[in-house]
Amino acid sequence: MTGSRPILYSFRRCPYAMRARLALHASEMEFEHREILLRDKPASMLAASPKGTVPVLVMPNGQVLDESLDIMHWALEQSDPEGWLDDDRATREELIGLCDGPFKHHLDRYKYATRYEDADPDTHRASCFDILRKFETLIADRGQLNGSMMTLADAAIFPFVRQFAHTDKTWFDAQDLPHLQAWLAKHLTSERFAAIMGKHPLWQDDKDQD
Repeated sequence: MTGSRPILYSFRRCPYAMRARLALHASEMEFEHREILLRDKPASMLAASPKGTVPVLVMPNGQVLDESLDIMHWALEQSDPEGWLDDDRATREELIGLCDGPFKHHLDRYKYATRYEDADPDTHRASCFDILRKFETLIADRGQLNGSMMTLADAAIFPFVRQFAHTDKTWFDAQDLPHLQAWLAKHLTSERFAAIMGKHPLWQDDKDQD
């Protein structure tokens, strides 16, 4: 570790980590990527953030950010060349709140129904779908969720829509959500998403760090 760049502890498929990486990439911030296994978390990450979830961003001065939205805002406040923060803040917060609250609640019980007592995956899928219909209307009207250009709201939300879609891709593709489906496909086939989904070797604390 050089000590001059932030360190990001990340897990490739975690949607929270995805959106942190998206914002860091958009900000053109240089950082050290440490890929981890959630079942074998490195002691250095747990020392920085005992709650043990990704993403975790450790600054050169020792400051720690361990909430994905905090990392997104911090990165874009340093540099925001594409204007991700130049949107309607109230709408952004409402949309992300809808994603991180009700949508994520139902998504977990749809995708991982066996982990929750008495969870009916079809009921929770329907609740997710109701929220996606709201997103569909916004995208049909604006092009993106919070305007005509990609902003923080899109980056914060599409990794979770991706997770929903991939739970049963055949079912998702058959739904009448043409604008949302095109919006998701555009983000998933973008150069940025390809860049932030590149594979990294697993970080080991006992490796040579010089």
